[in-house]
Amino acid sequence: MSKAKMIDMLKKNTMIIVLVLVYVFFTVQTGGNMVLPQNVNNLIAQNAYVFILATGMLLCILTGGNIDLSVGSVVCFAGAIGGHLMVNKGWNPLAAILVMLASGLLIGAWQGFWIAFVRIPPFIVTLAGMLVFRGLSNVVLNGLTLAPMPDSYLALFNGFVPDFFGGNGINITCIVAGAVIVLIVILLTVKGRMNKVKKGYEVPSMGGMVVKIVLLSTAFMAFMIRLAQYRGIPNVLIWIMVVILIYWYITSKTTTGRYFYAVGGNEKAAKLSGVNTNKVYFLAYLNMGFLAAVAALVTIARLNSSNPTAGTNYEMDAIGSCFIGGASAYGGTGTIPGVIVGAILMGVINLGMFIMGVDANYQRVVKGLVLLAAVIFDVVTKRKSS
Repeated sequence: MSKAKMIDMLKKNTMIIVLVLVYVFFTVQTGGNMVLPQNVNNLIAQNAYVFILATGMLLCILTGGNIDLSVGSVVCFAGAIGGHLMVNKGWNPLAAILVMLASGLLIGAWQGFWIAFVRIPPFIVTLAGMLVFRGLSNVVLNGLTLAPMPDSYLALFNGFVPDFFGGNGINITCIVAGAVIVLIVILLTVKGRMNKVKKGYEVPSMGGMVVKIVLLSTAFMAFMIRLAQYRGIPNVLIWIMVVILIYWYITSKTTTGRYFYAVGGNEKAAKLSGVNTNKVYFLAYLNMGFLAAVAALVTIARLNSSNPTAGTNYEMDAIGSCFIGGASAYGGTGTIPGVIVGAILMGVINLGMFIMGVDANYQRVVKGLVLLAAVIFDVVTKRKSS
């Protein structure tokens, strides 16, 4: 591999390298506690909302670097509605879930209307939403915490996939599922490369592809083995994977997904090409409201309560994950896999500092500096390439 290709490969995988280094740093600083099976599970459970919200936030950012400041408050509001219906009214959890999702869609449609069709800046609309829905959350909850959630509801999000092989002390189903996923990814990667070669597209070197597959497969299997040593696959991980796969497909394989990139790259050119830019903006914020409600589902399940402070600063974690994962502050650039790397990095930082007992105020300082560094990297890189 030539030096130029090596440098290019390092640039493309900068955040993955940073993620590995940060994880190693916290593993050393916590005396190995970061890699304990229970803490690996906690990394997923405690940061499930980040994966879900960051996926939706990417679509907003793609349209031109726009962000949604209201998502934390929407999570709180949707969770307050769900808690009120299940705890105070005794509703069936499935009915409450549908109402929560509907509330998220209505909020997304409300904000999307002002942004897309009236053209009020997203910053103003979502800042107003942050205040409005946080206030409404307190109205619904009457300033109180509602708990506990029904067991049937908790089982959907806090439970674990049973071990169908009856492993003794280690969840065999978890390991088998990991191996199957790795095999599928390898086959799809090879097939994709072959198709690109047939069409005459430029592809990475075979050696580089093999190294990347081996490293990622090893890391993923190590992750699944750690989960297997605790209680296996948490149900919330399945919900996260469903969201990720759906939105990866939308952004990379559909015409609608390409419209988000087109609008963020050059809105005027996209409009002249026949793209309904108003509809694209509307869909971005409609979708963000929906995913905020999905995040509310997992949040109140993890907390086993609805409370007035739920969702605080969630928007910062989601925005940070997107920019750290390679989304451009100018819009038009970013991928779901990149956002997931960013979300994992944010989760590792959150969990690592928590285990180390770092003061909450210093935690905010660190996350703020990480976000600033990611945006500076994006801006500087774009200046050099222009």
